[in-house]
Amino acid sequence: MLTFDEQLNILIRSALAEDIGDGDHSTLSCIPADARGKAVLKIKQDGILAGMEVAAAIFQYKEPSAIFTPFKKDGDGMQYGETAFEVVASVYTILQCERLVLNCMQRMSGIATLTHTYSDKIKGYHTKVLDTRKTTPNFRVLEKDAVRIGGGHNHRMGLYDMIMLKDNHIDYCGGLEKAIELAWQYVQQVNPGLKIEVETRSLDEVKRVMTFGKVDRIMLDNFSPEQLAEALKVIEGKIETEASGGINLDNIEAYARTGVDYVSVGALIHQAKSLDLSLKAVVL
Repeated sequence: MLTFDEQLNILIRSALAEDIGDGDHSTLSCIPADARGKAVLKIKQDGILAGMEVAAAIFQYKEPSAIFTPFKKDGDGMQYGETAFEVVASVYTILQCERLVLNCMQRMSGIATLTHTYSDKIKGYHTKVLDTRKTTPNFRVLEKDAVRIGGGHNHRMGLYDMIMLKDNHIDYCGGLEKAIELAWQYVQQVNPGLKIEVETRSLDEVKRVMTFGKVDRIMLDNFSPEQLAEALKVIEGKIETEASGGINLDNIEAYARTGVDYVSVGALIHQAKSLDLSLKAVVL
């Protein structure tokens, strides 16, 4: 499994190749190759800042000697008019990295800000906010990092780090207990320690899972807070629990009041709005 830094380097390399193509002709046409410059990142919208370490990595991937000076850090609150960082490097480096830095930071800051809003709604409760795999292809590593920066928690990163038996797995397999048993046998033979989560769609299915066992977490899908409370009485804290489906800012506190361990919210990522940031040139 690749480390965060390895995944980030792959993302940066492919994103720059996509953007620059056979040359940044706008810059090549009017900027001397030896020109040096400074740029500052100006904050134009209040929220939670995310992507500072990513920005530094982008500039220094292109130019290892680039000087990156942060004035804030990931997770800080940010306000209109503040400066997040300055960078001194080749003008070519600044102009070629500008859009990638902004795209990453604006997107990540939007996710971190929305995640912070969700997490703040249930501050003081036992329940934790989880993200999902409803992410942008090839950008997941940064979207999930932004959730963490905003105070949320990462669910599985992909299909490889946890077994989740959802409705389609169960239906294709031929039943709830059969799917659990086969998954459990697979874990013993192939990857001991890999956790198993199973989706339940009714109180009856919850009871069947509790009778059968062999799972580490039960997902309670599309349960109302009232139905969730009933299911938790059956589970009695013996297995981790996760509520999923239809959870939003208006009802998340009602779910947290039940004492469920986790609530998963796809909206943290797929409904987040990018925040406004701007990279401004400073002529040396």
